[in-house]
Parts: sequence; structure tokens; C-alpha cells
Amino acid sequence: MLTIARLSLFIALSVSAATPLIAQDAASSRDVIEEGRPDDFYCGERKLGQWFYCAKPRPKAEDTQSSPPQQSAVDRMSAITRELDELKARAILDPSEENVIAYVRFQREQLDRASTFSDTWQRALWQNPDLDYTLQRPVSTVGKRAWLDNRKADRDAVLTNLGQRYGLFYFFAQSCGACDLFSPILRSVADSHRMAVMAVSMDGGPSRDFPNYVVDAGQRARMGVPGNETPALILFDTMTKRTIPVGYGILSADEIMDRIFALTNTKVGSDY
Repeated sequence: MLTIARLSLFIALSVSAATPLIAQDAASSRDVIEEGRPDDFYCGERKLGQWFYCAKPRPKAEDTQSSPPQQSAVDRMSAITRELDELKARAILDPSEENVIAYVRFQREQLDRASTFSDTWQRALWQNPDLDYTLQRPVSTVGKRAWLDNRKADRDAVLTNLGQRYGLFYFFAQSCGACDLFSPILRSVADSHRMAVMAVSMDGGPSRDFPNYVVDAGQRARMGVPGNETPALILFDTMTKRTIPVGYGILSADEIMDRIFALTNTKVGSDY
């Protein structure tokens, strides 16, 4: 009986002593897992996969590194210009065959690039009529002739009725040689389109083409027309009481009519 009792006591002591060791090993295993290191038993021997008690794989180096910023087109163009200038200067200062060839080759590359751009530009205009300005202002001989004919017809129609709202002030001087040449031109335009012209003499002298003139007594200054240059042609809007200078010096008949038409019936920028 004593022997059995001693044996039971020995077994009990052995079990109680082993329990702390097992708990300690489990705690150590948890510490390893919590620290992010893979467990040899679960991740190594049993091969349960990388997500079962194992650390997550670290991202690759190329994933963490940000890609360098892309060079802008403006910077690329500036670099090409600097390279071209450098090769040209090098070829001039040291005109060896190697330097000259390097400059000519690089210049030819840029000329080819410009030719490609020009060709692409032209094709884009052909296929996108809203971008083609020549449809509004033709440049071909046939198209330009047709555009000018239509423009002249519109201009003449407008000028014929322009006298109902606008009048012309013509400032001249008897001593002005340019006025002797310009007066008959203006007289012809005014008569053909029935436009009223008020001739104002700046020096009191007469005009053969405008006998019903008046002498300037401050009218020019009150209208806001600067200087004393002659001949001077001013358009006057009877509705808004606004003065619109048409031009100074000698003008041809077409110039007079084109300017009056542009100033009264076209928007700024529409003809260009």
C-alpha cells in the first residue's frame, strides 16, 4: 500500500510540474505570432499556408517605390532646343566633320518631326471642318474670288442704306495737297451710296468737290477727334451720337467702303 501511495504521489507531482512548462511554451508561441514572425510548427512542418498563424508577405521593393514624375512636353521641347543650340555652337566653334554631321543629323530629325506635325495638322483640318478657317475666309484663287464678290455685294447693300443712320464728317484744308487727291474720291463714294458728307475746312479755305463746306470753329475738338491732321474722315452715328474715325490720309474708294462696312456691320475679330 505504501508503494502504491508513493507511486501516485510521484505521478501527481510529475503532472503538476509539466503543466507550467506547456503553458510557457504556448505563451512563447503566441509571442512569436504576435511579433509577426512565422511559427515553425504551423507554417513550416504542417504547411498550413501563409495566412494561418503566419506573417503576411512584405510588398516587393518595386511596389513601394514611387515612379519618377514624367517629363512634361514643354520640358522636352526645351531640352530639344537646348540640344540643337549646343550642337550648332559646337559645330561652329569646332567645325570638325564629326560635329557638323551630329548637328545636321539632329536638325534633320527635328525637321522631320515638324513635317509630320504639319501633315497631321492639315489632315485634321480636312476631317474637322469646324477647325478650318479657310471655309470662312478662303485662300485659294477660286474661293477667294467668290468670297470677295459676295463680300462686295453685301458691302454695297449695307452702304446704300447706311445714310439713314450715319453721316460723314470730312476735315480738310486748302493748303493740303493730299486733300486735293482725296476729295474727289470721297465725293464719288458719297454720291454712289447717297451718303451725307459735312466738309469742315481747318484753315478756312474752300474745296472744289465740297463747295458747301463750313469752317472749323471747335467742331473737331467737341467731337473728340484729336490733332489737326488732314484729310480726316469721321463717321457719325446719329442714334448714339458717337463718332467713329474711319481713317486719315489718302484712302482709295474700296478702302473707304471696306472700312465703313467693317466698322458698322462686322464684329471685332470676325474677319481675321
